[in-house]
Amino acid sequence: MSQGRFLIAVFEFVLLLFSLSFHECAHAWMASRLGDHTARLQGRITLNPMYHADPIGTFLFPALIIFGPLFGFTLFSGFLIGWAKPTPVITRNFHKIVRDDNLTTLAGPVSNLVLVAIAFAILAGMALTMPGGRVIVRMSFIAALNPAALTLAHPVGLLASLAILINLSLFFFNLLPIPPLDGSRVVRNLLPYNAVQQYDRIGGWVSYLLMIFVGGFILSLVLGPALGLVYNALLHV
Repeated sequence: MSQGRFLIAVFEFVLLLFSLSFHECAHAWMASRLGDHTARLQGRITLNPMYHADPIGTFLFPALIIFGPLFGFTLFSGFLIGWAKPTPVITRNFHKIVRDDNLTTLAGPVSNLVLVAIAFAILAGMALTMPGGRVIVRMSFIAALNPAALTLAHPVGLLASLAILINLSLFFFNLLPIPPLDGSRVVRNLLPYNAVQQYDRIGGWVSYLLMIFVGGFILSLVLGPALGLVYNALLHV
């Protein structure tokens, strides 16, 4: 692993911790707004990652992605994903159970899009206000995807670009209908009772394998075009 790739990996990990914490905090905040204060009473409306961290999804799995190339493990080369400890929700506390449960669930992925929008606004501001800003922003965005171009990156532009990469990855990843990801809860609320019983049996290592292999394949299909749209938007700032 080159020094540039290692530096980007460290930036990615810090941003991942913040993004996962923001994601889970959004779940907890929305649930509290809609009548279920379970997560709030457990201190989950916070950006402190220690309240949200999952040993496998927050530390082990991202570490494999970051340091795996040293040992020939490159399954998720090109993007970093992970997950946090699920936010506790007691749906009977909601006024309209299905609607409020869906809103609470979707608050997480929406929060990642909010971070994408903030990062994009930072890049757009740099492009419009800095001398040679457009070129600096483009080079920083390219460096986030290709560490070989790191020397041409601006530190703030690089962080904002990595934030876009990570949060788009988390947005698409969490919408997958694989338990316990957010997409599975929305799908569960749409299923008839008998199908829900079967769906709830998916779990444990089956979920992890589906997230790693199926999730990785789907991300490889959708993330590239999404990043292309962001890059094209930056070209026209």
